[in-house]
Parts: sequence; C-alpha cells; structure tokens
Amino acid sequence: MHKRFDIRVQPGFAAIAMLCFAILYVPIFTLVVYAFNSGTSIARWEGFSMRWFAAAWNNSQVIESSIRSVEIAAVAAVIATAAATLAAIATTRTEPYRGLTFKYSFINMPLMVPEIVTAVALLIFFSRVKVWSGYSGLGYLIMAHTAFCIPFAYLPIRARLESMDLALERAAADLYATPFKAFRYVTLPLLWPGILAGLMLAFVISLDDVVITEFVKSGGQDTLPTYMLGQLRRAITPEMNAISTVFLLLSLAVVTIFFFLSRSNEKTE
Repeated sequence: MHKRFDIRVQPGFAAIAMLCFAILYVPIFTLVVYAFNSGTSIARWEGFSMRWFAAAWNNSQVIESSIRSVEIAAVAAVIATAAATLAAIATTRTEPYRGLTFKYSFINMPLMVPEIVTAVALLIFFSRVKVWSGYSGLGYLIMAHTAFCIPFAYLPIRARLESMDLALERAAADLYATPFKAFRYVTLPLLWPGILAGLMLAFVISLDDVVITEFVKSGGQDTLPTYMLGQLRRAITPEMNAISTVFLLLSLAVVTIFFFLSRSNEKTE
C-alpha cells in the first residue's frame, strides 16, 4: 500500500530553512556580541564592557553623521511616500488603458537598474546642476534618496489598494461625496497600513544607502553608512559594532511600532 502524499510534509525543508536562518542571523548575532567586547579586537573576546558604546556616544563625527542620516531619511521617506501614494492611486483607481504597464515599469525602474548605474547618472546630473546653481547643500542627497525610495514605497501602497474592496468608495460616491471627501474619509483610512509600510520601507532603505550617497554627497556631508565605510578602510574596532547594534535596535523599534499600528488599524476596520 502506497503512502499517501502530504504536501504539508516536505523532508529536508526544515533543515534547509534553519541553515538559511543561521547564515542570515549568526553574523548579526556575532556583531552584537562583540559590540560589548572590552578589548580592541573584533575576533577575540576579552571581557564584557560598554566602552565602545560610550566611545561612539562621545564621537562627534558619529553623532553628526547619525543626525544627518536620520534627517535625510525622514524627509526623503515622507516625500517618496507622498509621491508613491499619488502614483499608486493614479495607476490603480482607473480603467486599464494602453501604456499602463509601461507606467508600472517606469515607476519600478530603480529596482531593476543596478544601483551603481543610478548613482553615476545622479552624479552626472547633479554635478551639472551644482555648476549652474552654485548650491551644494543636502538638497541633492534628499532628492537622490527620494527618487530611489519611491518604488520601495509604491509597492506596498499599490498592493494595499489592489486588495481593498471598492464597495465602500462606490457607496460614498452614491451618497454624493466629492472625490476628495471619499478619499479623505474612506480610501485614506483603509490605505493607512500600506502608507505606513511604504514609509517605513523607504526610511530604512534611505537610512542605510551607501552607493548613491557616496556618489552624490559633497565634502562634509557624510551619512553614518558612508562614515562607517570610511572608518572600515582605516581600522576596524568594536566601535563599528556598537554603532551597528544601536541602529539594529532602532530598526527593530520601527518594525515593532509599525506592527502594532497595523494591528490596531486592522481591528478598527
């Protein structure tokens, strides 16, 4: 008698999954552990200490580049999410027409093009603008990060719109609501979890971007990733581990806050 095939039982899949999780998370766990190393080596444990967190806290360059990273990521994420929301509504709340697929591809092009190509293109473009305008502030980094983050914010917002039932929006129209009021009181509250997801994703992508920032930034405009890259070229100390640990905790905090906000929104729907 042949044994009945059960698709829920796949021999070896659990072992492969555990191996993948180990490859992903063991290096991160090691980085966090050695952030508390009292010695200067990142490969030999010399005792528990918080000295490298204190060193990073007292490092003016770390503080300055961290604040700059958060400022750029916050502004770029907000602008990118707003633009992505408008683009998602324009490409989903419409009848299919010729050229719509091209618009999808055009919006998502930064995801398909190698980041180095985007960085070189932005470098060439902004270098001409700098010569023409004489301005060399953080505006270029914000614009570059915004352009790169739009597709990352667009995908979850569009997915949320496509999964939403149009019945409520049609009911609002039947009750003589204007398009703006229907969007404000019906579409936007239902879309809010997708907007939060897009905002969070855009913020994280902007926060840890290295390639585009390295090409576009001017002198004295190091973000934390580019500062860390410069330090790794000179000497590797557990201070880099401490900085990475803090930003890891910050990312976990953002994800946790988003998780609880999403759950609260789902309960109110």
